[in-house]
Amino acid sequence: MATKLTVLANGSLRVEGEDIELVDAQGQPYGLGGRQRISICRCGLSSQKPFCDGSHKGHFEHDAKAFDLPAPKPAV
Repeated sequence: MATKLTVLANGSLRVEGEDIELVDAQGQPYGLGGRQRISICRCGLSSQKPFCDGSHKGHFEHDAKAFDLPAPKPAV
């Protein structure tokens, strides 16, 4: 199963996969306890950052509709 990220409307980023690795800014891994699905905070209100704890409910709005990014600019 490929890793899948889902942007949830008015909520978190859901990450699903068989071998998820999440590391901090220093490259140290978070202990995920073998989970194959985690939710990452997008609102900044979670007390468990980077993980979602549901604090966004009623405080964060985003419709989460997919769109295409423009092509990257060529390297100089």
